[in-house]
Amino acid sequence: MARNEKKFQKEENELLNKLVCINRVTKVVKGGKNMKFSALIVVGDGNGMVGIGMGKAAEVPEAIKKATAAAKNSMVKISMVGTTIPHEIVGEFGSGKVILIPASEGTGVIAGGPVRQILEVAGIKNIRTKSLGSSNPINCVKATFNGLVNLRTAEEIAALRGKDVAEVKA
Repeated sequence: MARNEKKFQKEENELLNKLVCINRVTKVVKGGKNMKFSALIVVGDGNGMVGIGMGKAAEVPEAIKKATAAAKNSMVKISMVGTTIPHEIVGEFGSGKVILIPASEGTGVIAGGPVRQILEVAGIKNIRTKSLGSSNPINCVKATFNGLVNLRTAEEIAALRGKDVAEVKA
């Protein structure tokens, strides 16, 4: 019983990892085809820190290990208000667009596939999203990451402008 309890406890420095997709990539060379695997990983602490990473290697576990290391290096702090985002935003990457809309308490994460995974590891509990354009998981994840990075709270905007929060909201 004690083993199972330890198994599900999360340490403070432990990060949540989610494998978004694995692709088999092929390079045609003079002697034939070279096959490798590409992995896309999202990493977060469940409390506003999130990162994405891609890795490529001849074996799947090596690609996952490389992607995880890249994701840990690209981690950034995102702005949150409680369990949602401060305002509506559109994240773009390539031909993929993701609209992120804040939601009231109890709504949950209304998102599909790759977008849901990055929001869950970031620790966002209430949000609505709509993915437009490309349905490619890589473009969706990068567009979502772009949107999350560009979020700003009213306090951050007030500090940048040198004004009070009440003046910014008015």
